[in-house]
Amino acid sequence: MTAARSSSSLALLGGSPVRDGGWPAWPQAPESTLTLLGEAARSGRWAVSGVYTGTPSFERRFAEAFAAYHSVPYAVPTTNGSAALTIAMEALGVGPGTEVVVPGLTWVACASAAAGLGATPVLVDVDPDTLSISADAAKAAVTDRTKAILVVHAYCSAADVDAFTELSRSTGIPLIEDCSQAHGAEWKGRKVGTFGTVGVFSLQQTKVLTCGEGGVVLTSSAELHDHLQQYRANGRRYTARPVAGQLELEDVGAVEGHNHSMSEFHAAVALSQLAFLDEQTAVRERNATALAERLAAIPGVSTVPAPPGLTRRTYYDYVIRLDRDLLGALPVQRVVDAMSAELGMFFETLDAPLNANPLYVPLKSPRTPRSDAVRRNLDPARFELPAATAAYRTCFAFLHQALLGTERDVEDIATAVRKVVGHLDELRNATEGAPA
Repeated sequence: MTAARSSSSLALLGGSPVRDGGWPAWPQAPESTLTLLGEAARSGRWAVSGVYTGTPSFERRFAEAFAAYHSVPYAVPTTNGSAALTIAMEALGVGPGTEVVVPGLTWVACASAAAGLGATPVLVDVDPDTLSISADAAKAAVTDRTKAILVVHAYCSAADVDAFTELSRSTGIPLIEDCSQAHGAEWKGRKVGTFGTVGVFSLQQTKVLTCGEGGVVLTSSAELHDHLQQYRANGRRYTARPVAGQLELEDVGAVEGHNHSMSEFHAAVALSQLAFLDEQTAVRERNATALAERLAAIPGVSTVPAPPGLTRRTYYDYVIRLDRDLLGALPVQRVVDAMSAELGMFFETLDAPLNANPLYVPLKSPRTPRSDAVRRNLDPARFELPAATAAYRTCFAFLHQALLGTERDVEDIATAVRKVVGHLDELRNATEGAPA
């Protein structure tokens, strides 16, 4: 797997790579996952809307296990993380005429979920060190129309939980924690996702806890739990006394719900994968720490620090940052291309800031009112996000599965970074000489 340990030329430009692949695979399907999938297939019940068979559904079993893992009473699984965001916001009253404070450097669904409900996403900048939403910027964005504050614990770091819980307490505005990049992370010994009014998780293919596609909403509120169930199951919720051969869902209709229910197959996979989360997190944490030590020895290279309250880190996107002076005018995408060629591994830039993200285009939605005032408020370009923009231009990342390997894997990544950084002039000259 490991090729030349160094080269006079970058692999992208015809030289020998540091390594030609052979990285840990993701997702992983141990026998226990296949066993539970088989049980779901043979159960005769493939959805929460199927009849009760006399045994708890996998969806219910996963919900209880996920809630217990976080030491909270309630969890509601959904079809995906976007659905989890949507029903969480709906349950908190987000809708037309309201605003949601959203970090400007995150996946597009965080803003589009609010816009899809008729609310105005108010984009705020991130902390330049942690790359998670800035508490000061969020506080400055709060108005009398703010219905929720959304924090995203991103890029192997976390937002300032203490500052945001105080902001929520002092303003009375509900706090939504998006932990889609932070499954199992802890702030001062307590799991993230349990500090806000609700915690939201994605279980999409690349996440450190995955079932292919899925989502979860956590809450400690019995009332919110009741409404969240209805929002995800067309106004229905689990009955307290299920009867074999009859539907386990009962009609309530206290809210206008939709079908966002997780299938039994996805729930079976999620339940099986949860058993491995802590063990895998420990491996990633050990290798991530070793990699950070090696990268710190390379001039102009750094990683994202953990804020003091983050007592347990999880690693989804491992971010490597280059000094602006080192990079110069070279697009960071060229560094991404060079790293991918050196290691036979997928590297990527960060998500484009939401004020200039080609996937966040609320003005193109047929749901967006034609009113000029509404359209001005929804226009993402009206927001300034200097820290998010700087991070997008100077940072790149790789996914967590590469950290499930060995010390040799860590050394190869560091070697590739050292090589690419040492050949930036060569890369720059090749880029400038490329045909337009």
